[in-house]
Amino acid sequence: MWKNLWSTDDKQWATIPLRIALGVIFLSHGGQKLFGWLGGKGLEGTAGFFAGKLGLTPGMLWALLAGIAEFGGGLLVLLGLFTRLGALFISTVMLVAIFKVHWGAFFMPTGIEYAFSLFAAAVALLIAGGGKFSLDTRLAKK
Repeated sequence: MWKNLWSTDDKQWATIPLRIALGVIFLSHGGQKLFGWLGGKGLEGTAGFFAGKLGLTPGMLWALLAGIAEFGGGLLVLLGLFTRLGALFISTVMLVAIFKVHWGAFFMPTGIEYAFSLFAAAVALLIAGGGKFSLDTRLAKK
């Protein structure tokens, strides 16, 4: 059962651009939530937004979980280490974003299309695994 977490097709090249894009995006978003990087609100600001605007209480708990899921999921996906687990974290966060933040409009600036695209890319990695040049391929060979 656990082997499925890192099993992957080591000849699959298509996952590389998905892993790089999702990894960088979610490391950045997670860093904004957790550490205030790149103009983010940090943990306290994110917690206030989650509790006040989204009704996710306790805000600090949900902000911490979202930040860890985004930062950790982004790092795992970027490295191709337990890619499916990282993709699961990312897809879960994106489902919450779609329904709690972006629902009701399709196009930006408030619509769901960006979050939905990120969700779809994460689901693709959830299905495919890390592919070529991933740490998952090294684990699978052991």
